[in-house]
Amino acid sequence: MADAKLKPKSVDGTEPHGAGNSPQETASTVEVMPPPDAIEPDPELTPEEAEQARKRYLLKRFWISARRYWGRGGDKFAWPFSIGLLALIGMNVGFQYGINLWNRGIFDAIERHDAGTVYFLSAVFVPLVLGTVAIVTIQVAVRMMIQRRWRSWLTTSVIARWLANGRYYQLNLIGGDHKNPEARISEDLRIATEAPVDFIAGVISAFLAASTFIVVLWTIGGALTLPIAGFTVTIPGFLVVTAVLYAAITSTSMAVIGRYFVHVSEAKNQAEAEFRYTLTHVRENGESIALLGGEEEERNDLDKTFANVLRQWALLARQHMRTTLVSHGSMLIAPVVPVLLCAPKFLEGSMSLGQVMQAASAFAIVQGAFGWLVDNYPRLADWNACARRIASLMMSLDGLERAEQSDSLGRIKHGETEGEAMLSLNDLSVSLDDGTAVVTETRVEIEPGERVLVSGESGSGKSTLVRAIAGLWPWGGGSVNFHADRRLFMLPQRPYIPSGTLRRAVAYPGAADSWTPDEIKAALAKVGLDYLNDKIEEDAPWDQTLSGGEKQRLAFARLLLHQPDIIVLDEATAALDEKSQDKMMQMVIDELPEVTILSVAHRAELEVFHSRKITLERREGGAKLVSDIDLIKRKRKRNLLSRVLEKRRSPPKGSTTSNEGGTVPE
Repeated sequence: MADAKLKPKSVDGTEPHGAGNSPQETASTVEVMPPPDAIEPDPELTPEEAEQARKRYLLKRFWISARRYWGRGGDKFAWPFSIGLLALIGMNVGFQYGINLWNRGIFDAIERHDAGTVYFLSAVFVPLVLGTVAIVTIQVAVRMMIQRRWRSWLTTSVIARWLANGRYYQLNLIGGDHKNPEARISEDLRIATEAPVDFIAGVISAFLAASTFIVVLWTIGGALTLPIAGFTVTIPGFLVVTAVLYAAITSTSMAVIGRYFVHVSEAKNQAEAEFRYTLTHVRENGESIALLGGEEEERNDLDKTFANVLRQWALLARQHMRTTLVSHGSMLIAPVVPVLLCAPKFLEGSMSLGQVMQAASAFAIVQGAFGWLVDNYPRLADWNACARRIASLMMSLDGLERAEQSDSLGRIKHGETEGEAMLSLNDLSVSLDDGTAVVTETRVEIEPGERVLVSGESGSGKSTLVRAIAGLWPWGGGSVNFHADRRLFMLPQRPYIPSGTLRRAVAYPGAADSWTPDEIKAALAKVGLDYLNDKIEEDAPWDQTLSGGEKQRLAFARLLLHQPDIIVLDEATAALDEKSQDKMMQMVIDELPEVTILSVAHRAELEVFHSRKITLERREGGAKLVSDIDLIKRKRKRNLLSRVLEKRRSPPKGSTTSNEGGTVPE
């Protein structure tokens, strides 16, 4: 969660959530169609059958999004490049046929000792080779162009949906198979878009080659007559029959031997992703691990995770060994078979040496076409696993998107306040994605310049309430409304520090060059970080370098630069000592006297910097607002709930209370 969320109007002038171009509308420019309907498994299926049905649907779900690249909302160059690739494949097969004819001619000329024809065909060979090389080179360029553009289009689509409306954060709150989304988007999606282009181009090329050279084999080979037990058996098109049988045997062997390839590849990819995540987790939490001396425990965890990677690699290696046994054996035997089959006809003089060599070349091409599965089965299995992993992420995003469009669980609405109120929560309820209530029936109205403190015991839903206000928590009911044309800035307990220069970190989420170096330095000085002024242009791992307190001070410096109208502080001073906390809060009040503040905090010392305090109490069925009191006496319009709560707190007639000063005791 970023520490700054600008609403209703951001620094760059974009419209607020709920008005104008929302993140969801931005994503829809890429992902045009709504998410597919949820598919519930047949309750009559066994667990194994249900799992197989789920895997089949995952592939279908991948294609639902992936094929839109060639649709109305896809890439305008998708079809021209695709048609161009098909044309190049056809031209390449044509050149292959030309070289096949050249083989026959050159060997026939050698057999006849025809020097003139040999020299002529030698000269013809040069343009044939140059043409073939040129066609293949252009074909590779076009194929990789399609892969690159398809990956770019689909990656943009998935990232847009992932980032829209805080879904990247909400995925952490729901169940589903979407762990390590960054690995799925970067690696799995790459393979999922590269491999199909190779497969389709390979299948088309194999089909055209097989169709062309089967005719060659049938024409050259003719029928083979064999004497068997006193009878003569004639096999028409014996070379074609042999090629088909040979390919059927090798392909069937590969399918049987590699039937577990998909499962093993999927497990290997998942193990690799978990290992990367564990390494990243150690790097991101290096300071805490070092301070606690947890290196040995982390080493044990890394060893365990890496052991799983090696175990999955060993299983995959076994699969590769088995498939290599078939593919390499086929590669060695295939060139010899047609020569042995044609030898009787050559020896009896019914077939020339050129025809034998042409048949051998054609047989190898046909065998290569028929054996396409043999050569590509491992990669096909890897693609299958990657496509399912990215589809699992898509399905989780589908669920969040359907939840945004459905009222089955209830949806928190966002709009604009009426009158002068800066922020209002109207019957706001917050629930989990399964409908379990976290906060219920919250009604609060905050006027311009008010500084409101939200308190309550741990687990009462304070931070959840802040997430709902920020628009990151979608489930619940009621509405969160902001004053029109006002900017909201959020400071969480753990400020986000982007990579790059310190200047960029201070300016975030604005651009680094939006403020001058002097303005950046002045903001750092006001929050007590002036000793970093000489390093604002230094590109360093500031997220690891700065302490927790320094990060929170830096977040306050951002306030001075962005000067928002509404500030939401979620334990934003928890890492600061009491004296530093007081300085930060007083600095905000002095520098931004008109700003409206909503704070979530445990420290009672913060009450002095707020004009109002509301208290959440955890109860069965969800936390409720049980107190709304003024910390500083001021004339303001009290909402109905405040008056009811105040009446309940009033002492019975005849009793006496003292409320001198500005603070009302609880």
